[in-house]
Formats: sequence, structure tokens, C-alpha cells
Amino acid sequence: MSYAHSLEGAPTTAWEPLPVHAREVGEAAAGKASKFQAAALGLVAGLLHDFGKYKPAFQAYLHDPKVTDKGHSSAGALYAKHRLGRLGLLLAHVIAGHHAGLQDGLLARDGRLDASEADLALALAGHAAVRDGFVLPGTPEPPTGLRPEDGRGAGPLSGFQWAFLTRMLFSCLVDADRLCTERFYQGVVARGPGASIADLRSALDRTLRAAARAREETGAAERPVNRRRAEILAHATSRAAGPKGVFTLTVPTGGGKTLTSLAFALAHAAAHGLDRVIVVIPFTSVIEQTAEVYRGALRDHAGEVLEHHSAFDEDKLRGEARQGLEKLRLDMENWDARIVVTTAVQFFESLFSNRPSQCRKLHAIAGSVVVLDEAQTMPLHLLRPCVAALKELALNYGASVVLCTATQPAVLERDGERSFQGGFRDTVELAPDVPDLFAAFRRVTVHRIGEQDDAALADRFAQAPQGLCIVNTRQHARDLYAAIDGLAGKRHLSTLMHAEHRSRVLAGIKADLGAGRPCRVVSTSLIEAGVDVDFPLVMRAPAGLDQIAQSAGRLNREGRRDAADSPLLLFEAAGRTSPKDLLTNIETAEEIMRLQGARCLEPAAIEAYFAALYWKRGGDRQGGPDDLDRFDILKTCAASAKGFDFPFATIAERMRFIDSVMRPIIVADDEASRHWLGELKNPYGRERLGLIARKLQRYTVGVPARVRADLLREGHVAPVREKDFGDQFMELVTGGLYKPETGLDWSNPLFMAAADTIIA
Repeated sequence: MSYAHSLEGAPTTAWEPLPVHAREVGEAAAGKASKFQAAALGLVAGLLHDFGKYKPAFQAYLHDPKVTDKGHSSAGALYAKHRLGRLGLLLAHVIAGHHAGLQDGLLARDGRLDASEADLALALAGHAAVRDGFVLPGTPEPPTGLRPEDGRGAGPLSGFQWAFLTRMLFSCLVDADRLCTERFYQGVVARGPGASIADLRSALDRTLRAAARAREETGAAERPVNRRRAEILAHATSRAAGPKGVFTLTVPTGGGKTLTSLAFALAHAAAHGLDRVIVVIPFTSVIEQTAEVYRGALRDHAGEVLEHHSAFDEDKLRGEARQGLEKLRLDMENWDARIVVTTAVQFFESLFSNRPSQCRKLHAIAGSVVVLDEAQTMPLHLLRPCVAALKELALNYGASVVLCTATQPAVLERDGERSFQGGFRDTVELAPDVPDLFAAFRRVTVHRIGEQDDAALADRFAQAPQGLCIVNTRQHARDLYAAIDGLAGKRHLSTLMHAEHRSRVLAGIKADLGAGRPCRVVSTSLIEAGVDVDFPLVMRAPAGLDQIAQSAGRLNREGRRDAADSPLLLFEAAGRTSPKDLLTNIETAEEIMRLQGARCLEPAAIEAYFAALYWKRGGDRQGGPDDLDRFDILKTCAASAKGFDFPFATIAERMRFIDSVMRPIIVADDEASRHWLGELKNPYGRERLGLIARKLQRYTVGVPARVRADLLREGHVAPVREKDFGDQFMELVTGGLYKPETGLDWSNPLFMAAADTIIA
């Protein structure tokens, strides 16, 4: 008998036979792939993934770990490539990468699987498979029902679609292999959701009904804002039983979209037997806020809400959510939960990843409801790949997608000038009468006040006890904050402050606003990302129209004042150059505002803005480069389609949301951060490292790589356990560089030029 896994100190009778493991993994992978009509491919991938373990060298390794020849991924991939036809090429990627990841050039002439028929015959002859009764699988049936990108007819799939299918199969195999191996070594491990979609829907309905009764008892139900919120909720949920597909929820800021989108998603999932709801949010700070809202609304089922992001803090969990941190860690590996709240970075980069750890959860997206919050924040340079992925999930993987925002991006493909190449063909709006809705929620008046220097802006702050000014760079935020020195209630927000620092400042801002105390805030655009604050005055430096609309969402948010008494002042920043990445957005916003005037924040103007912006930056115009797919991810997939030799590692590297030149610095400025930094400096197990890193994530400030190198050279930062981690963890050792009001101080001329270009 050949074995898949051994147990140290146990007789071979307790080891796992290889045919048993292969069959279990194959059946498990088939079950996962059945959600997208690819069960046959999943079965073959599982049967062949450990075929190389039949080699005598690997069996020798199980008996003696000193044996170095333990590679086993190539044999099954080799068999798939040479014996299983065209689909075998896809399976070769999946099998060869189930430990090391999907690689570039795997099928090339000089690639890892380049073998002649004679070499193949020799490799297969060395296996003991026949002796164990292992039957080599034949050519699998192709997936049935997969539709081409236009959603019509029975034409060929595109290169992007074949690459997408490969990653989905890869996800099924990796998760099945890990789960089966886990069961062998650890027995039954608590995993997965404890409540059904129906349970969660009932819990949310009870909460919403209780809130409605409370409003009726206090008379608050008659407030116009609350009546509109109730209409939006009722209209959206009334459409939940309709066909699966792509939906838009176009709701003004303050319209209750957080709970409305969840209510629709749970009702839609219940109507169609979908497995989970995945809520994709652009920023970590908003994830924490949204997850808390969900937990409060679901009450006894709060533990069904899984947060998955780098700054996840287990200490914030309460009730059922604290039943087991080990289960939480396991569920995060494959999103085995009913409600997953994650970042856009985590979601989209995983869909294009080549790494087993990131891809493992992808199959969980099939047969789910994906709610994309603030859909307009998808990065422009990756917009086409992002839209292509969402479209494919809805077209061929049984998912429904909800684009949820007050500023809906123009990503429909249709006849006419506003068509988005490769966009969604059909969408269903969940909000009632969107133009009328925005008119009813109109709470601000836009004024353009021309060029303003910092002194002029400071004067406006002096005349208003409560106000917010949003600028485009971290350096401008610091300079303007210095200009309002002496005014009561002054506060500063930027990503020069670590996340925990910003949370403390935001708590103080909300307290001051609620109590009517002076509150004058200078911030970068980070405050526009779903932060629930309500100012009587907002000033905004030049920006895209979507950002201007988000700024308006921080003004008169609850509609307690007339729109005429809630000014949004748009100004030109004297002596400041707008960041290069914003220039086209600003130019396009100016064009729309000149045409639309006071109606510039209404849905028609927003649509016109995005259509014009995409036309300028995309390849839809004659002769221009397609900056909506800056790294040619879709073209690369198309070019590799014929031989299925996709450069998965290259594509994964190109699909990066965040500028890779930014590097973190740990700022330990309170008791908790100093404790976790101390833990980082001491030896610990591998699992402990993940916990510590998550704790310290909230105490990091991102700086350009060059600046961190300068700080290191000058002795202001130092590596933590450099021998073990290299430069992965750097701590600030010159405490005076971090100011309690404004964060990391870049006043030294060495850093000024770089600081003035950083937007957030």
C-alpha cells in the first residue's frame, strides 16, 4: 500500500492510504465545483493531485523525513497535460500548483511540464498505482452551460473566462485537499456556519420591525428622511424573489443602504438557495463599522458575521462571535460563514491571485450574493478586470451582484456614446424612482468660491464653530491644521496617523458635534469613506465629482437643516498642485459642473461624469491607451487563450490595488501597542505571529519605500528581529517624530517632497 500521509510514531496501519485520500479529495472538489457545472473537472483534479506520491522516493520520505525527494505535484499535472486533452491543460495548472501556486510558463516548451511521450511513459511506469487499485481517470466532460462573455448563444469562452475557471478549480482543489488533510490529522474540526440564511433573515426582520415600532411610538417615523428610508427598504426587498443577476442600489447618503442591502441580500439568497452574503467594502475602517452594524442587527446570530481583513481585531468580538478564535481563523481561510465582510483589496486581488492561501476561498463566492459597497471606488487602472470578474461571477458562477452607492459608476455596455466596453448588459435597480429619491434627499447647496489660500480657509473656520475642510494631500492637511492654530476644537485626520489614532480622533469629533461644541476638522479624503459624521459646513479642494458627492455626505447628513443653510464650498487650493492621479478626474468634474450647475450631484450628472471619465481614460476613444486596464490583464489572458498557458503569477502581480512602494512603520505610542510590539520581539509559534501582526496593523503608518529607507539610514526607524523577518517589521524609535495631534511628522525637508504627493 502507498500512503498519502503518515503519523509520527504510529504504525502504517494508522497512516492514510493514498487511494483513500485521492478519492476523498476528488469527491470533495467535485462537490465544490458542482456549483459551476464543473464537478467532473473537480473530481479529476482531486484524483490526480497527489499522484506523484506513488513514487518510491516519496514513500521513502514518509518513512524517513531525511529523504529530500518529496516533490509530488508534477506527476499528476504531467498526466493531465499529455493524456486528458485540451481541458487537461487547465487541470495541469491546478494540480501542479496546489502547493506552490499557479505559475507562469508551466506548459511552455522548456517549462516544468515539458516531457516527451517516452519520459511520460517512464514516469508512469514507476508508480505503484495499479497495485493499489487506483484507476487513472479518463478525459473529463467539459463544464455544461458556461456562457460566453456577451451572455448569448453558444460561442467560445474568452481567455479571461478560461483563466477564471482555472482559478475556481484551483480553489476547489486546494480547499478540498486542506480540509481532507485536516480531518485526517485533527479529526472533526468545528467549521462553517451555525445558522441558515433563513435564520439570519428572520433575525434581521425582527430587528427592523422593532426599530420601525420604536420610530412610530416616538413620532420619528413621520420624519421625511425616515419615511424615505422605509420606502427604499420595502422596494428593495420586494424585488428579492426576482431572477439572479446584477443589481444596482442607488441610494443617497443617509438613505439606509447598509441595512437595506443586507435585507435584500438575505431575502434574495433565501429565495434562490444561495449559500452566503459577501459584502465588499473599500476601506478597513468602514468594514469595522459595517460589521458592528450587522452584528447588532442580527443579535443572537452575531457570530455569523465574519470580518476578513488585515486589521481584524479578535478583542472586538462579543457573544457568540467569541466561541472559538481557532474556528474563526479556520473560517477565514475559506470564507465558510453566512456573512463575510471583507475589503475590495482582499476580494479582487484574491480573484486574480495565484497563491493557494488567497485562492482557497474563491469557490465560496460561487452561489452567493456579492454586495459591492461604494462601487465607484474600484480603482480606475484596474476597472475593466474588476468589472469582468463581477460579470463572470453573475454569468457563470451562480452569484448575484449588487452595486451599492450614491454615485453609481457608468459600467453598462449598451448602444451609444455612454457604453462601457465589456460592461454589464442588464441590471435591475433596487431603489424606487432614483431621481425623485435624490431630490427628496437634497440637503446641501454647492457654492464655488474660487482660489483660497490657507489663511483664507482659516478665516472661514474662524467664522464657523463647526466645519470640515477636505484637502488632497497629507502635507496640505498638516499645513492647514497649523494655520488654524488657536481655534477651539481643531482636529486633524490623515493616514500620517495610524488607524487606532484616527479612531480616537473620530470618536472625539462625533462627541463634539453631538454636544454642539466647537469642532473644526482638517482631513484628507479618508473621511469621505463612509464615516458617519454630520457637519453644518464642508469645504472641499478640487476632486472628482464622486468624491465631491461623498464630501456632501458629511454635510447635513440627517437632514435637520435646510439645504440653503448647509453650504458645500468648492475651492481651488492656492499654491498647491493637484496630485497627478486626480487631474483627469478634476478636469472632468469641472466640465460637468459647468454644464449641470446646481444639479451637479444628481444621478444624471454623476452618470455623465463617469461616462466622460471612462471615455478619457479608457481605450474606447480612438488611438488612446486603455488606462482602465493599465497592465493589460485582459489582453494578456486573451493572448494566452489558445494554449491555455496563462501567466498566472504575472497577472497576480499586476492586479494590485495599493501602491506597492508604500511601506509600513509601527508606531507604539500606547500601552496596548507597546505590549504587542514586545510580543513581536519575543519568540512564538507561527499562529501567534498572525495574531500579533493583526494587532499591530492598527498601529502602522504607510510611507514611501524611499522615505522609510532614509528614516532607517538616519536611525529613526529600526527593524524588529531582522534576522528572522528582514525588513518586514520596522518600528519608529525616535518617538518625537510622531505628534499626538497630526501623526508622523515630515517637517524635515528630507521628506517634504514625498509627503506633498500622497493623497490619503
